[in-house]
Amino acid sequence: MDKVLTYQWILVGLSSVLMFFIAPKAASAVDFFKGQRKNKAPHFWILTSSLVISWLFAKSITNAANLGMSFGMVGGIAYAAYYLSFVVAGLTLYSLRVKGGFTSIHHFLSSTYGKGALLIFSILIAFRLFNEIWSNTMVIGSYFGEQGSPMYMASILVFTGLTLLYSMKGGMSSSLVTDLIQMVFFGILLTVILSIIIPKTPGGITSFVTSGEWKWSMGVNLLLVAIIQSFSYPFHDPVMTDRGFLSSPKVTLRSFIWAGIIGGICIVLFSWVGIYGMKQGLTGEAPVEVAKLLGVGMMLLVNFIMITSAASTLDSTFSSFAKLAVIDLKWFKNPTVSHGRLIMAVLTILGTLPIFFNPEILSATTISGTMVLGLAPIFICWKLKAPPLSFYMAVGIGLFFGFILLFDVFPSDYYVTSGKYAALLTVNVWGTIACFIGFFIPVIFQKLGYGKNS
Repeated sequence: MDKVLTYQWILVGLSSVLMFFIAPKAASAVDFFKGQRKNKAPHFWILTSSLVISWLFAKSITNAANLGMSFGMVGGIAYAAYYLSFVVAGLTLYSLRVKGGFTSIHHFLSSTYGKGALLIFSILIAFRLFNEIWSNTMVIGSYFGEQGSPMYMASILVFTGLTLLYSMKGGMSSSLVTDLIQMVFFGILLTVILSIIIPKTPGGITSFVTSGEWKWSMGVNLLLVAIIQSFSYPFHDPVMTDRGFLSSPKVTLRSFIWAGIIGGICIVLFSWVGIYGMKQGLTGEAPVEVAKLLGVGMMLLVNFIMITSAASTLDSTFSSFAKLAVIDLKWFKNPTVSHGRLIMAVLTILGTLPIFFNPEILSATTISGTMVLGLAPIFICWKLKAPPLSFYMAVGIGLFFGFILLFDVFPSDYYVTSGKYAALLTVNVWGTIACFIGFFIPVIFQKLGYGKNS
Protein backbone atom coordinates (compact mmCIF):
# COMPACT_ATOMS: atom_id res chain seq x y z
CA MET A 1 0.00 0.00 0.00
CA ASP A 2 1.56 3.28 -1.09
CA LYS A 3 1.84 6.41 1.03
CA VAL A 4 -1.16 8.21 -0.52
CA LEU A 5 -3.42 5.24 0.08
CA THR A 6 -2.25 5.06 3.69
CA TYR A 7 -3.07 8.73 4.21
CA GLN A 8 -6.49 8.24 2.65
CA TRP A 9 -7.30 5.42 5.06
CA ILE A 10 -6.20 7.65 7.93
CA LEU A 11 -8.50 10.42 6.69
CA VAL A 12 -11.47 8.05 6.60
CA GLY A 13 -10.73 6.79 10.09
CA LEU A 14 -10.03 10.16 11.71
CA SER A 15 -13.02 11.94 10.14
CA SER A 16 -15.36 9.13 11.20
CA VAL A 17 -14.02 9.08 14.77
CA LEU A 18 -14.34 12.88 14.96
CA MET A 19 -17.96 12.76 13.77
CA PHE A 20 -18.76 9.99 16.24
CA PHE A 21 -17.57 12.06 19.20
CA ILE A 22 -19.20 15.26 17.95
CA ALA A 23 -22.55 13.60 17.20
CA PRO A 24 -24.98 13.97 20.13
CA LYS A 25 -26.62 10.85 21.49
CA ALA A 26 -30.38 10.82 21.04
CA ALA A 27 -32.09 10.79 24.43
CA SER A 28 -35.55 10.19 22.98
CA ALA A 29 -37.44 9.31 19.82
CA VAL A 30 -38.14 13.03 19.27
CA ASP A 31 -34.38 13.73 19.25
CA PHE A 32 -33.69 10.79 16.95
CA PHE A 33 -36.41 11.38 14.36
CA LYS A 34 -37.08 15.14 14.61
CA GLY A 35 -33.60 16.48 15.31
CA GLN A 36 -34.55 18.41 18.44
CA ARG A 37 -32.08 19.06 21.23
CA LYS A 38 -33.40 19.94 24.67
CA ASN A 39 -36.84 20.43 23.07
CA LYS A 40 -35.48 23.15 20.76
CA ALA A 41 -35.85 23.10 16.96
CA PRO A 42 -32.75 23.58 14.75
CA HIS A 43 -31.82 27.25 14.27
CA PHE A 44 -31.22 28.95 10.93
CA TRP A 45 -27.51 28.21 10.48
CA ILE A 46 -27.73 24.55 11.47
CA LEU A 47 -30.71 23.99 9.18
CA THR A 48 -29.15 25.90 6.26
CA SER A 49 -25.80 24.12 6.61
CA SER A 50 -27.54 20.75 6.76
CA LEU A 51 -29.58 21.49 3.64
CA VAL A 52 -26.54 22.65 1.66
CA ILE A 53 -24.12 19.89 2.60
CA SER A 54 -26.73 17.14 2.26
CA TRP A 55 -26.99 18.10 -1.43
CA LEU A 56 -23.27 18.68 -1.94
CA PHE A 57 -22.86 14.93 -1.99
CA ALA A 58 -19.82 13.19 -3.43
CA LYS A 59 -21.86 12.12 -6.46
CA SER A 60 -23.02 15.69 -7.03
CA ILE A 61 -19.65 17.44 -6.89
CA THR A 62 -18.09 14.70 -9.00
CA ASN A 63 -20.77 15.22 -11.64
CA ALA A 64 -20.22 19.00 -11.43
CA ALA A 65 -16.48 18.62 -12.02
CA ASN A 66 -17.04 16.15 -14.87
CA LEU A 67 -19.51 18.51 -16.53
CA GLY A 68 -17.03 21.36 -16.12
CA MET A 69 -14.42 19.23 -17.86
CA SER A 70 -16.87 18.43 -20.68
CA PHE A 71 -18.63 21.77 -21.18
CA GLY A 72 -16.71 24.42 -19.25
CA MET A 73 -18.62 27.00 -17.20
CA VAL A 74 -21.85 26.06 -18.99
CA GLY A 75 -21.64 22.56 -17.53
CA GLY A 76 -21.19 23.89 -14.00
CA ILE A 77 -24.13 26.27 -14.32
CA ALA A 78 -26.26 23.50 -15.83
CA TYR A 79 -25.73 21.25 -12.83
CA ALA A 80 -26.09 24.14 -10.38
CA ALA A 81 -29.54 24.81 -11.83
CA TYR A 82 -30.78 21.79 -9.86
CA TYR A 83 -30.45 24.01 -6.78
CA LEU A 84 -33.52 25.91 -7.94
CA SER A 85 -35.16 22.89 -6.24
CA PHE A 86 -34.53 24.51 -2.85
CA VAL A 87 -36.49 27.63 -3.74
CA VAL A 88 -39.36 25.63 -5.25
CA ALA A 89 -39.49 23.26 -2.27
CA GLY A 90 -39.09 26.04 0.28
CA LEU A 91 -42.01 28.07 -1.08
CA THR A 92 -44.22 24.99 -1.50
CA LEU A 93 -43.52 23.53 1.94
CA TYR A 94 -44.07 26.94 3.54
CA SER A 95 -47.46 27.14 1.85
CA LEU A 96 -48.36 23.57 2.83
CA ARG A 97 -47.56 24.31 6.47
CA VAL A 98 -48.99 27.83 6.82
CA LYS A 99 -52.01 27.65 4.53
CA GLY A 100 -52.69 23.92 4.56
CA GLY A 101 -51.83 23.12 8.16
CA PHE A 102 -49.92 19.97 7.16
CA THR A 103 -47.18 18.60 9.40
CA SER A 104 -45.35 16.50 6.80
CA ILE A 105 -45.38 15.48 3.15
CA HIS A 106 -46.98 12.20 4.15
CA HIS A 107 -49.68 14.02 6.10
CA PHE A 108 -50.56 16.02 2.98
CA LEU A 109 -50.65 13.01 0.65
CA SER A 110 -52.64 10.71 2.94
CA SER A 111 -55.15 13.46 3.72
CA THR A 112 -55.59 14.52 0.10
CA TYR A 113 -55.13 11.39 -1.99
CA GLY A 114 -55.47 8.45 0.42
CA LYS A 115 -53.37 5.55 1.67
CA GLY A 116 -52.69 4.13 -1.80
CA ALA A 117 -51.05 7.35 -2.90
CA LEU A 118 -49.04 7.43 0.32
CA LEU A 119 -47.74 3.92 -0.33
CA ILE A 120 -46.70 4.66 -3.93
CA PHE A 121 -44.98 7.89 -2.90
CA SER A 122 -43.13 6.07 -0.10
CA ILE A 123 -41.84 3.50 -2.58
CA LEU A 124 -40.55 6.29 -4.82
CA ILE A 125 -38.65 8.05 -2.05
CA ALA A 126 -37.35 4.75 -0.68
CA PHE A 127 -35.86 4.12 -4.12
CA ARG A 128 -34.29 7.59 -4.00
CA LEU A 129 -32.72 6.91 -0.59
CA PHE A 130 -31.57 3.52 -1.77
CA ASN A 131 -29.78 5.20 -4.71
CA GLU A 132 -28.04 7.70 -2.44
CA ILE A 133 -26.12 4.94 -0.65
CA TRP A 134 -24.37 3.29 -3.60
CA SER A 135 -24.02 6.39 -5.79
CA ASN A 136 -22.03 8.23 -3.12
CA THR A 137 -19.96 5.38 -1.76
CA MET A 138 -18.87 4.49 -5.31
CA VAL A 139 -17.19 7.90 -5.52
CA ILE A 140 -15.23 7.19 -2.34
CA GLY A 141 -14.18 3.80 -3.69
CA SER A 142 -12.79 5.38 -6.87
CA TYR A 143 -10.05 7.08 -4.80
CA PHE A 144 -8.84 3.77 -3.39
CA GLY A 145 -8.69 1.59 -6.47
CA GLU A 146 -10.14 0.61 -9.83
CA GLN A 147 -13.87 -0.05 -9.89
CA GLY A 148 -14.51 -3.57 -8.63
CA SER A 149 -11.01 -4.08 -7.19
CA PRO A 150 -10.56 -5.46 -3.63
CA MET A 151 -9.30 -2.09 -2.31
CA TYR A 152 -12.24 -0.31 -3.97
CA MET A 153 -14.74 -2.65 -2.32
CA ALA A 154 -12.98 -2.57 1.06
CA SER A 155 -12.94 1.24 1.21
CA ILE A 156 -16.68 1.41 0.45
CA LEU A 157 -17.55 -1.15 3.12
CA VAL A 158 -15.36 0.47 5.78
CA PHE A 159 -16.49 4.03 5.00
CA THR A 160 -20.18 3.08 4.96
CA GLY A 161 -19.88 1.10 8.18
CA LEU A 162 -18.12 3.91 10.06
CA THR A 163 -20.68 6.48 8.88
CA LEU A 164 -23.48 4.18 9.99
CA LEU A 165 -22.01 4.00 13.50
CA TYR A 166 -22.15 7.71 14.23
CA SER A 167 -25.51 8.03 12.45
CA MET A 168 -27.02 5.40 14.74
CA LYS A 169 -25.85 7.35 17.75
CA GLY A 170 -28.25 10.25 17.35
CA GLY A 171 -30.29 9.90 14.15
CA MET A 172 -31.49 13.26 12.88
CA SER A 173 -29.78 15.04 15.79
CA SER A 174 -26.44 13.54 14.76
CA SER A 175 -27.07 14.42 11.14
CA LEU A 176 -27.82 18.09 11.80
CA VAL A 177 -24.87 18.71 14.12
CA THR A 178 -22.29 16.86 12.02
CA ASP A 179 -23.63 18.51 8.87
CA LEU A 180 -22.66 21.91 10.29
CA ILE A 181 -19.08 20.71 10.92
CA GLN A 182 -18.91 19.05 7.52
CA MET A 183 -20.14 22.23 5.82
CA VAL A 184 -17.31 24.19 7.44
CA PHE A 185 -14.81 21.57 6.30
CA PHE A 186 -16.22 21.66 2.77
CA GLY A 187 -15.94 25.46 2.58
CA ILE A 188 -12.33 25.47 3.79
CA LEU A 189 -11.28 22.63 1.49
CA LEU A 190 -12.97 24.16 -1.57
CA THR A 191 -11.25 27.49 -0.88
CA VAL A 192 -7.86 25.79 -0.63
CA ILE A 193 -8.41 23.81 -3.84
CA LEU A 194 -9.43 26.93 -5.78
CA SER A 195 -6.45 28.85 -4.41
CA ILE A 196 -4.23 26.19 -5.97
CA ILE A 197 -5.80 25.79 -9.42
CA ILE A 198 -6.72 29.42 -10.21
CA PRO A 199 -3.13 30.81 -10.06
CA LYS A 200 -1.97 27.90 -12.23
CA THR A 201 -4.43 28.84 -15.00
CA PRO A 202 -3.51 31.53 -17.57
CA GLY A 203 -6.12 34.25 -17.48
CA GLY A 204 -7.12 33.43 -13.90
CA ILE A 205 -10.78 33.67 -12.92
CA THR A 206 -11.77 35.17 -16.29
CA SER A 207 -10.51 32.03 -18.00
CA PHE A 208 -12.86 29.88 -15.94
CA VAL A 209 -15.91 32.13 -16.27
CA THR A 210 -15.65 32.45 -20.06
CA SER A 211 -15.01 28.75 -20.74
CA GLY A 212 -17.53 26.72 -22.69
CA GLU A 213 -20.07 27.53 -25.39
CA TRP A 214 -23.75 28.26 -24.95
CA LYS A 215 -24.97 25.62 -27.39
CA TRP A 216 -27.55 22.84 -27.03
CA SER A 217 -24.89 20.16 -27.40
CA MET A 218 -22.50 21.89 -24.98
CA GLY A 219 -24.55 21.76 -21.78
CA VAL A 220 -27.62 23.88 -22.48
CA ASN A 221 -29.75 20.74 -22.91
CA LEU A 222 -28.85 19.67 -19.38
CA LEU A 223 -29.44 23.19 -18.03
CA LEU A 224 -33.06 23.09 -19.21
CA VAL A 225 -33.49 19.56 -17.85
CA ALA A 226 -32.34 20.76 -14.43
CA ILE A 227 -34.78 23.67 -14.47
CA ILE A 228 -37.68 21.41 -15.49
CA GLN A 229 -36.87 18.75 -12.91
CA SER A 230 -36.53 21.34 -10.14
CA PHE A 231 -40.32 21.53 -10.00
CA SER A 232 -40.66 17.82 -9.19
CA TYR A 233 -37.26 16.47 -8.11
CA PRO A 234 -37.13 17.99 -4.59
CA PHE A 235 -40.39 16.37 -3.47
CA HIS A 236 -39.05 12.84 -3.77
CA ASP A 237 -36.00 13.72 -1.66
CA PRO A 238 -36.96 13.15 1.99
CA VAL A 239 -33.53 14.39 3.11
CA MET A 240 -34.67 17.80 1.90
CA THR A 241 -38.38 17.68 2.68
CA ASP A 242 -37.91 16.26 6.20
CA ARG A 243 -35.91 19.38 7.01
CA GLY A 244 -38.84 21.46 5.79
CA PHE A 245 -40.79 20.61 8.94
CA LEU A 246 -38.17 20.81 11.70
CA SER A 247 -38.09 24.57 12.42
CA SER A 248 -40.67 27.36 12.25
CA PRO A 249 -42.11 28.07 8.76
CA LYS A 250 -40.31 31.43 8.45
CA VAL A 251 -36.92 30.10 9.54
CA THR A 252 -37.36 27.13 7.23
CA LEU A 253 -38.22 29.26 4.20
CA ARG A 254 -35.17 31.48 4.75
CA SER A 255 -32.96 28.43 5.14
CA PHE A 256 -34.23 26.84 1.92
CA ILE A 257 -33.71 29.98 -0.15
CA TRP A 258 -30.21 30.57 1.17
CA ALA A 259 -29.35 26.88 0.80
CA GLY A 260 -30.26 27.10 -2.88
CA ILE A 261 -28.06 30.16 -3.39
CA ILE A 262 -25.08 28.84 -1.41
CA GLY A 263 -25.32 25.33 -2.84
CA GLY A 264 -25.54 26.56 -6.42
CA ILE A 265 -22.46 28.74 -5.97
CA CYS A 266 -20.51 25.82 -4.45
CA ILE A 267 -21.42 23.57 -7.39
CA VAL A 268 -20.30 26.16 -9.94
CA LEU A 269 -17.03 26.71 -8.10
CA PHE A 270 -16.31 23.00 -7.82
CA SER A 271 -16.97 22.62 -11.55
CA TRP A 272 -13.83 24.76 -11.94
CA VAL A 273 -11.83 21.70 -10.93
CA GLY A 274 -13.11 20.06 -14.10
CA ILE A 275 -12.54 23.20 -16.16
CA TYR A 276 -8.92 23.20 -14.99
CA GLY A 277 -8.66 19.57 -16.08
CA MET A 278 -10.15 20.43 -19.49
CA LYS A 279 -7.55 23.16 -19.98
CA GLN A 280 -4.84 20.62 -19.14
CA GLY A 281 -6.19 18.15 -21.70
CA LEU A 282 -7.21 15.57 -19.09
CA THR A 283 -9.87 12.88 -19.56
CA GLY A 284 -11.68 10.55 -17.17
CA GLU A 285 -13.07 11.37 -13.72
CA ALA A 286 -12.23 15.06 -13.33
CA PRO A 287 -11.55 15.25 -9.56
CA VAL A 288 -9.37 12.14 -9.62
CA GLU A 289 -7.36 13.12 -12.69
CA VAL A 290 -6.79 16.72 -11.54
CA ALA A 291 -5.70 15.49 -8.11
CA LYS A 292 -3.24 13.07 -9.70
CA LEU A 293 -1.83 15.83 -11.88
CA LEU A 294 -1.23 18.22 -8.97
CA GLY A 295 0.34 15.70 -6.61
CA VAL A 296 -0.16 14.07 -3.22
CA GLY A 297 -1.36 17.20 -1.41
CA MET A 298 -4.16 17.84 -3.89
CA MET A 299 -5.11 14.16 -3.91
CA LEU A 300 -5.59 14.24 -0.15
CA LEU A 301 -7.54 17.51 -0.29
CA VAL A 302 -9.92 16.18 -2.94
CA ASN A 303 -10.23 12.88 -1.12
CA PHE A 304 -11.09 14.65 2.14
CA ILE A 305 -13.73 16.85 0.48
CA MET A 306 -15.31 13.72 -1.02
CA ILE A 307 -15.29 11.97 2.35
CA THR A 308 -16.89 15.01 3.97
CA SER A 309 -19.64 15.36 1.37
CA ALA A 310 -20.38 11.65 1.09
CA ALA A 311 -20.58 11.18 4.86
CA SER A 312 -22.99 14.10 5.24
CA THR A 313 -25.28 12.63 2.61
CA LEU A 314 -25.13 9.12 4.02
CA ASP A 315 -25.99 10.15 7.58
CA SER A 316 -28.89 12.26 6.27
CA THR A 317 -30.07 9.34 4.16
CA PHE A 318 -29.95 6.97 7.12
CA SER A 319 -31.93 9.32 9.38
CA SER A 320 -34.54 10.08 6.69
CA PHE A 321 -35.13 6.42 5.88
CA ALA A 322 -35.48 5.63 9.57
CA LYS A 323 -38.11 8.36 9.90
CA LEU A 324 -39.89 7.15 6.77
CA ALA A 325 -40.22 3.59 8.05
CA VAL A 326 -40.77 4.20 11.76
CA ILE A 327 -42.73 7.47 11.88
CA ASP A 328 -44.33 8.07 8.46
CA LEU A 329 -45.23 4.48 7.56
CA LYS A 330 -45.64 3.35 11.18
CA TRP A 331 -43.92 -0.01 10.80
CA PHE A 332 -43.80 -0.29 14.59
CA LYS A 333 -46.65 0.31 17.05
CA ASN A 334 -44.53 2.14 19.63
CA PRO A 335 -41.63 3.87 17.81
CA THR A 336 -38.31 3.83 19.65
CA VAL A 337 -34.72 4.81 18.93
CA SER A 338 -33.84 1.11 18.62
CA HIS A 339 -36.33 0.75 15.78
CA GLY A 340 -34.67 3.63 13.95
CA ARG A 341 -31.22 2.11 14.35
CA LEU A 342 -32.45 -1.24 13.07
CA ILE A 343 -33.89 0.37 9.94
CA MET A 344 -30.60 2.22 9.33
CA ALA A 345 -28.67 -1.05 9.42
CA VAL A 346 -31.06 -2.73 6.98
CA LEU A 347 -30.86 0.19 4.52
CA THR A 348 -27.06 0.12 4.68
CA ILE A 349 -26.97 -3.51 3.61
CA LEU A 350 -29.50 -3.10 0.80
CA GLY A 351 -28.02 0.19 -0.42
CA THR A 352 -24.52 -1.26 -0.67
CA LEU A 353 -25.44 -4.26 -2.83
CA PRO A 354 -25.59 -2.33 -6.16
CA ILE A 355 -21.87 -1.52 -6.04
CA PHE A 356 -21.26 -5.11 -7.10
CA PHE A 357 -23.07 -4.38 -10.39
CA ASN A 358 -21.08 -1.25 -11.39
CA PRO A 359 -23.95 1.23 -12.03
CA GLU A 360 -23.41 4.77 -13.38
CA ILE A 361 -23.60 7.55 -10.78
CA LEU A 362 -25.09 10.23 -13.07
CA SER A 363 -28.04 7.94 -13.84
CA ALA A 364 -29.01 8.09 -10.17
CA THR A 365 -29.95 11.74 -10.73
CA THR A 366 -31.18 11.96 -14.31
CA ILE A 367 -33.24 8.74 -14.55
CA SER A 368 -34.88 9.01 -11.13
CA GLY A 369 -35.52 12.72 -11.76
CA THR A 370 -37.47 11.85 -14.89
CA MET A 371 -39.48 9.11 -13.19
CA VAL A 372 -40.88 11.57 -10.64
CA LEU A 373 -41.95 14.29 -13.07
CA GLY A 374 -45.53 13.58 -12.02
CA LEU A 375 -44.89 15.05 -8.59
CA ALA A 376 -44.73 18.58 -10.06
CA PRO A 377 -48.48 19.13 -10.56
CA ILE A 378 -49.31 17.30 -7.32
CA PHE A 379 -47.27 19.69 -5.17
CA ILE A 380 -47.22 22.86 -7.23
CA CYS A 381 -51.02 22.72 -7.57
CA TRP A 382 -51.66 21.40 -4.07
CA LYS A 383 -54.41 23.95 -3.32
CA LEU A 384 -56.51 22.53 -6.14
CA LYS A 385 -59.05 20.01 -4.86
CA ALA A 386 -58.01 17.21 -7.18
CA PRO A 387 -59.43 13.66 -6.93
CA PRO A 388 -57.13 10.72 -6.08
CA LEU A 389 -57.14 9.71 -9.75
CA SER A 390 -55.15 12.88 -10.52
CA PHE A 391 -52.32 11.61 -8.33
CA TYR A 392 -52.24 8.20 -10.01
CA MET A 393 -52.43 9.66 -13.50
CA ALA A 394 -49.59 12.14 -12.92
CA VAL A 395 -47.29 9.68 -11.15
CA GLY A 396 -48.05 6.88 -13.59
CA ILE A 397 -47.27 9.06 -16.61
CA GLY A 398 -44.03 10.22 -15.01
CA LEU A 399 -42.94 6.64 -14.41
CA PHE A 400 -43.85 5.76 -17.99
CA PHE A 401 -41.61 8.50 -19.38
CA GLY A 402 -38.87 7.48 -16.95
CA PHE A 403 -38.86 3.99 -18.44
CA ILE A 404 -38.88 5.45 -21.96
CA LEU A 405 -35.67 7.24 -21.04
CA LEU A 406 -34.22 4.23 -19.27
CA PHE A 407 -34.66 1.99 -22.31
CA ASP A 408 -33.87 4.79 -24.80
CA VAL A 409 -36.91 4.15 -27.01
CA PHE A 410 -38.08 7.71 -27.73
CA PRO A 411 -37.92 8.32 -31.54
CA SER A 412 -34.98 10.58 -32.35
CA ASP A 413 -37.00 12.26 -35.10
CA TYR A 414 -39.03 13.99 -32.39
CA TYR A 415 -36.16 15.35 -30.29
CA VAL A 416 -36.73 19.02 -29.44
CA THR A 417 -33.00 19.80 -29.75
CA SER A 418 -29.79 18.08 -30.84
CA GLY A 419 -26.55 16.96 -29.24
CA LYS A 420 -25.77 15.33 -25.92
CA TYR A 421 -28.70 15.13 -23.47
CA ALA A 422 -31.16 15.88 -26.31
CA ALA A 423 -33.04 12.66 -25.52
CA LEU A 424 -33.07 13.50 -21.82
CA LEU A 425 -34.43 17.00 -22.46
CA THR A 426 -37.03 15.79 -24.96
CA VAL A 427 -38.40 13.12 -22.64
CA ASN A 428 -38.55 15.62 -19.78
CA VAL A 429 -40.36 18.27 -21.86
CA TRP A 430 -43.01 15.93 -23.22
CA GLY A 431 -43.18 14.01 -19.95
CA THR A 432 -43.85 17.15 -17.91
CA ILE A 433 -46.57 18.31 -20.32
CA ALA A 434 -48.18 14.88 -20.24
CA CYS A 435 -48.05 14.73 -16.42
CA PHE A 436 -49.87 18.05 -16.07
CA ILE A 437 -52.48 16.98 -18.63
CA GLY A 438 -52.94 13.68 -16.82
CA PHE A 439 -53.32 15.49 -13.50
CA PHE A 440 -55.91 17.98 -14.77
CA ILE A 441 -58.13 15.61 -16.78
CA PRO A 442 -59.75 14.07 -13.63
CA VAL A 443 -60.09 17.58 -12.17
CA ILE A 444 -62.00 18.75 -15.25
CA PHE A 445 -64.26 15.70 -15.17
CA GLN A 446 -64.90 16.29 -11.48
CA LYS A 447 -65.84 19.91 -12.22
CA LEU A 448 -68.28 18.65 -14.82
CA GLY A 449 -69.89 16.38 -12.25
CA TYR A 450 -68.27 13.08 -13.19
CA GLY A 451 -66.30 10.83 -10.87
CA LYS A 452 -66.91 12.78 -7.67
CA ASN A 453 -66.22 9.66 -5.66
CA SER A 454 -63.10 8.63 -7.56
